[in-house]
Amino acid sequence: MADERRNWSREETIVAFNIYCKITFSKATKTNPLIISAAKLLGRTPSALSMKIGNLASLDPELKKRGIGGLPNISKLDKDVWQEFNQDWDKLAFESETIIASLKNHAIEEGISEDVATLPIGKDRQSIVKTRVNQSFFRSSVLSAYGHKCCITGISMSELLIASHIIPWSKRDDTRTDPRNGLLLNALHDKAFDSGLITVTPDYVIHVSDEVSQQLSEEYLKEWFTPYESKQIALPNKFLPSKEYLKWHNENVFRGKLK
Repeated sequence: MADERRNWSREETIVAFNIYCKITFSKATKTNPLIISAAKLLGRTPSALSMKIGNLASLDPELKKRGIGGLPNISKLDKDVWQEFNQDWDKLAFESETIIASLKNHAIEEGISEDVATLPIGKDRQSIVKTRVNQSFFRSSVLSAYGHKCCITGISMSELLIASHIIPWSKRDDTRTDPRNGLLLNALHDKAFDSGLITVTPDYVIHVSDEVSQQLSEEYLKEWFTPYESKQIALPNKFLPSKEYLKWHNENVFRGKLK
């Protein structure tokens, strides 16, 4: 039976933040299956976990700017955990997933892939496991933030959606798992974004490189690129893309001149 009299621990609050990242805020209700299953692991009621997620949402500056408020009963621990995640997404994402695996009585390696399971225990294996776990966390967080829809086209078929890094994974350690370094794109525009054929400026406007028109037929241009030039992306419900990261992409990846 869930015990609501005890105070929330740091580990429980970290799990709550993990769930906050993976769920659309408007759907963070006590009837949501993800909240129900996570609450059971924590020995809490779904209502209590939903309220905790609402408390954490109150700390989200982007939600505040858009007039979307969470719940007011914020604890010092809530603030501390919010700070911890935002100072080191890579560390806290992996820690939160490790806690969840432990609550399920699973090893963190379970469910990753057979090729990892066969590797000998050591630093290389640990590094690969952490990378795979954090990549999964990043994808879940970006999918949730964008409501499982491509921010350019609105495509919602999960098999065609990619959580694209604004600053590539290989370029900076500190941005790898940060959801603000993500755009949810369909496979074609993800490839175009990664290769610098399109970019998104800090005011969230799409720009297409002239190289695209030089290499594609008029038919493909009209269908996949021309309609989106100078249009704003669909903004996420949380974790608005960092203006700093978008500027970096404009200056270091985009193969064109911004007008």
